[in-house]
Amino acid sequence: MKFFRGVVLLLIAAFTFVPADLHAQQKKAGDLTIEPIGFQVRSGEKVDAEMGRLIVPENRSNPQSNLIELAFVRFKSTSKNPGSPIIYLAGGPGGSGIATARGTRFPLFMAMREIGDVIAFDQRATGLSKPSLPCRGTLDYPLDKPGDPEEILRLFNERARSCAEYWKGQGVDLSGYNTNESADDLEDLRKALGAEKISLWSISYGTHLALATIRRHERSIDRVILAGVEGPDHSLKLPSNIQKNLEKISQLAKADPDVSAKVPDLLALMKTVLDKLEKQPVTLEYTDTTTNTPIKVTLGKFDLQRLTASIVGNEPVAGIPSVYYALSKGDTSNATLRSIARRLIGERRGTIGSAMPYMMDCASGASDGRRRQIEREAKQTLLGNAIDFPFPGVCAGWGSPDLGPAFRSPVKSKVPVLFISGTLDARTPVSNAEEVRKGFPNSEHLIIDGAVHSDPLFLSSPKIKDVMLEFMKGRPLSTTSTHAPPLKFTPVN
Repeated sequence: MKFFRGVVLLLIAAFTFVPADLHAQQKKAGDLTIEPIGFQVRSGEKVDAEMGRLIVPENRSNPQSNLIELAFVRFKSTSKNPGSPIIYLAGGPGGSGIATARGTRFPLFMAMREIGDVIAFDQRATGLSKPSLPCRGTLDYPLDKPGDPEEILRLFNERARSCAEYWKGQGVDLSGYNTNESADDLEDLRKALGAEKISLWSISYGTHLALATIRRHERSIDRVILAGVEGPDHSLKLPSNIQKNLEKISQLAKADPDVSAKVPDLLALMKTVLDKLEKQPVTLEYTDTTTNTPIKVTLGKFDLQRLTASIVGNEPVAGIPSVYYALSKGDTSNATLRSIARRLIGERRGTIGSAMPYMMDCASGASDGRRRQIEREAKQTLLGNAIDFPFPGVCAGWGSPDLGPAFRSPVKSKVPVLFISGTLDARTPVSNAEEVRKGFPNSEHLIIDGAVHSDPLFLSSPKIKDVMLEFMKGRPLSTTSTHAPPLKFTPVN
């Protein structure tokens, strides 16, 4: 996550809370309701679909568990002989499958109907599922101070404890919000739909959930697509993967004549700027468009490390040379820096997001070996362990039960799997997929040269859709490699 997606997740999940045990309203676990709807996409297009709601236990280890409601939208298959239903699992954790279907990936949802019914699924406590678990307290870190990791973590834990206490007081069993329970939700959905098997189509955290589902319910799974793979022990990211990605970006910047003319060595420039900010933070300014009031915020080394880590491996990575060059010249009027100022202000004045993603990631945890590796690598890389902050430290505030070593052990299965990776994806690199793939003898790996995380793993080349459909139909793949459009850097001025 991590913190940066919190505000977005809160907006997605901002529905009025009703105590979990009242959602069912005399219903029982396994009850399913489905009704026809007109599903409207953000582009304005509208298609016939069905809205489904499934009642499941909040915590299956408790016989007296509350009941919660899971929402999904089903697009009926266009095939005369449809195969297994395909369930889309969003990333995050905390992303909404229904919201995803309204966006840029909508054409893929429609194309997959050639195979079977396609289900945009809102995992527990996300999107239209109930309850949602927003945290109400704001972080309240001072705008006039550079980011101090110890102080920010202290505030995170205070807000986490407050949020956890609030929801517990509302009767919510937060310990039920973990990946194993979500995997069992998918099995319950399969049963409720009367399907012999289901197929899973997933990205990022959704792959983490898909792998847990394969482990727990292998016989119920037909075929699986894992894009941007987060394996069982990959919740905490490796600083070395972030560093390798920066090295790739630096090489691409060096090969771009317009960028290299002013930034001949991106990594050297980044180190210089970060060292300077450690000694002398800078003040950035953003004008609030609603009040036309200028707001100032202080940017320090840790702030810039976190901001950089959050975009490495994502599409905004194209702006890194421009940002660091402007800071090296003391040019705080740079448009991207104004955007950074707005983001910093939003984080420091905003909430910590929803309880759901924190509980999920804290429960998944990390092995002792991976934690030690992260500690070693953080001392040798430009951004340290900023990619993971505020994890794992924030888990103390949530008191989340750890799912344990068995959960993080490798998954082994004969279920057919298509892995999809991008060579510029730092969050879920190619190496993640290759590591997990060792347990899947019936698998293929589509590698997209130049693709970063998120949309480009599905949309950066028309061949991706072709390969996905070939795989889901059980046909030989026409290719296992393709190319994304070349990275276009923000002009360096």
